[in-house]
Amino acid sequence: MMPTVDKLHKFQRAQRVSFAGGEGIVRSIKFEAQHWTYLVEMPLGQEPAFGRVGAETMVLLSETELRAARA
Repeated sequence: MMPTVDKLHKFQRAQRVSFAGGEGIVRSIKFEAQHWTYLVEMPLGQEPAFGRVGAETMVLLSETELRAARA
């Protein structure tokens, strides 16, 4: 049986958001442990001399840590 979700998520996929430490774009949304969790992709900076090592620009944040970014 699926738990009922009392509250819709505040942010949408592909929405630009900000948080302490930066800004990014919501890539996925998941409801777990009675709260919404967002996978946010931050923009890439200049490539370091040693190259890219993977998804170093993805952060997992709770809804309380996010706010809509200003245009």
